[in-house]
Amino acid sequence: MSSCTDDLDQFPRVETTAADLYQTPEQYESVLAKLYALYSIAGQEKGGGNADLSSNMGFDFMRILFNLQEAATDEVASTWLEGDQLTNLTYFSWDANDPWVADMYYRCYYVVTLCNEFLRNATNDNISSFDSSSQQKLLAYRAEARFLRAFAYYWVLDLYRKGPLVTENDNVGAYVPSVADAKGLFDYIESELLDCQSDMLSRTEAVYGRAPRAAAWMLLARLYLNAESYISSPKYTEAITYSKKVIDEGYQLHADYRRLFNADNDRRTDEIIYSIVVDAEEVVSWGASTYLVCGGVSNSSKSASYNPMDYGVQSGWGSMRARGQLPSLFETQDKRALFYTDAQSLSVINPTDQSQGYLVTKWTNLTDDGVAASNTSDGGVNTDWPVFRLAEAYLILSEAVLRGGQGATRADAAAALAKVRSRAGASEKFESDLSLDLILDERARELFWEGLRRTDLVRFDKFTTSSYLWDLKTGAVAAKYNYYPIPQAELTANPNLSNPEY
Repeated sequence: MSSCTDDLDQFPRVETTAADLYQTPEQYESVLAKLYALYSIAGQEKGGGNADLSSNMGFDFMRILFNLQEAATDEVASTWLEGDQLTNLTYFSWDANDPWVADMYYRCYYVVTLCNEFLRNATNDNISSFDSSSQQKLLAYRAEARFLRAFAYYWVLDLYRKGPLVTENDNVGAYVPSVADAKGLFDYIESELLDCQSDMLSRTEAVYGRAPRAAAWMLLARLYLNAESYISSPKYTEAITYSKKVIDEGYQLHADYRRLFNADNDRRTDEIIYSIVVDAEEVVSWGASTYLVCGGVSNSSKSASYNPMDYGVQSGWGSMRARGQLPSLFETQDKRALFYTDAQSLSVINPTDQSQGYLVTKWTNLTDDGVAASNTSDGGVNTDWPVFRLAEAYLILSEAVLRGGQGATRADAAAALAKVRSRAGASEKFESDLSLDLILDERARELFWEGLRRTDLVRFDKFTTSSYLWDLKTGAVAAKYNYYPIPQAELTANPNLSNPEY
């Protein structure tokens, strides 16, 4: 027995280990790049090949998020209900076995797991051997990894309202993690963002595609705006504080709304604070913004004038259109009313009929010169996904003021709303016009198909109630549908979890 003791202390003979991977600042940067890519791709090869996870649908974080945030709302009518397994999301009938619900849960925790591993190897002791310049870079890398982890935990909170809370300080191995409720998740996300933002780069220092400190402020503003919904504790004053920090950072609304969602939108650093990078050569994804561009283009239009190449797409997927209530929110002159209507009916009665519902033309694969940026059949699109934009900060400030937050006035709220509407060419709204319903509608007009609608409707108590109905939602549904259940397989693996309402 004693003769084989040392032989049991083995490392893998072929695979790279942490001891090899974190030797130079450049290696840390490579791992950080992987952490960022976790939101846009599903594997190590083109289009998600050599998959990171074995999952139900096999898609990346952002495509799954979009479906969970939009498929049940007034913004999206999905076409391939059976093939894409979107029937339950469309008709408020999901349960703990839904494939999209499960895939999102495990995507979130995969991000958390890899961020934890990075942070275990980026301690002060581990980076102390590098020169001062490298150490400064690594402090920023570490802060960004904490932000990316907080972003994943934010979606656990928003979508599931509870989940295991595991950090770099927890042991690696087989154990059953404790579960945090909504308050526990909220407090952790808040503390992480407040702590890491000081080491993140400013707007002028940050490289495009990496999250600057304003991204942490935007996530804090979102967190605080939804605090009453998440933990029954209003934090609208804090939402105002952090939306104002974003506004004061020097961003400006880009003059052309359309160009925020085209293939050259990496140039819109005047307004876009942080984007998920998608590229038809280096970051090929059949999800993320490729899903929004190609999925929004019809493959069965009955209009003779309809041409997918007008949107930079070789052929459309016909995955989704808008339900009738979304286009109805826009004034005729509103430049954000980006819909194709020829041969399309406004209302959606049968979502599998692609002629029902206006086609959304907001997202394209066109360059600023109006030409296709890539062969979408081969490499997807070149359009990045703006996660945070200055316009959202203005809308958060306006809503938080109307909900009683301190630190800004109704006049400030009206001025912030006016900036957003003026860029769109929409009619002027005065301080006396301000209302929460106006803000909700304005958020739909400004932010539609950006993966935020379900959260907004829940916050306004309009997602499951009968106070707002839309195509395919004809009455109130059970309040449990305001969030998603923990996947059934996870309930078996972790007895600390449960789904009482499901």
